[in-house]
Amino acid sequence: MATTYGKYPHVIYEIFNEPELQSWADVKSYSIEVIKTIRGIDPDNIILVGSPHWDQDIHIVADDPIKGYDNLMYTVHFYAATHKQWLRDRGDYALGKGIPIFISESAGMEASGNGPLDEQEWKNWIGWAEKNKISWITWSVTDKNETCSMLLPSAASEGNWQEKDMKESGIKTRSLIREYNGHN
Repeated sequence: MATTYGKYPHVIYEIFNEPELQSWADVKSYSIEVIKTIRGIDPDNIILVGSPHWDQDIHIVADDPIKGYDNLMYTVHFYAATHKQWLRDRGDYALGKGIPIFISESAGMEASGNGPLDEQEWKNWIGWAEKNKISWITWSVTDKNETCSMLLPSAASEGNWQEKDMKESGIKTRSLIREYNGHN
């Protein structure tokens, strides 16, 4: 990947998505080896490093970050109906220790990808991310039969979707993106 795409300035590497059972020591050790390889080819594009417990133990990372490399960020994942203030508190702790955070997966429903949207908590999360200048990505641009899928089966694979092609999650995601980019 680095050999093929590292020359482009818009590339972001995510090297370990959602470590589940691994300790931070294991994730850190693995990540350092992958970072060394990437940096040998691509010296400056951003590398996202996962945190244990599905990218929610950012507070543990904050106490023992990877040192000696530039342009590293650590991931946090949230699903608003499951992950509440306690996870934002962990993020605040990490930010207070100078840890750069990137929300590489998020959405408004439960962590299962189903269940109702918790719009107020989702708004709390996006407001927190925006206040702290943290980039966020929402899951998932698909038409699967689950709440987190943003599209209906009628949606064209080429994009240019109208509201009639979108599920509630897609409509809300587009609204949030437009709101925080000044395009209401």
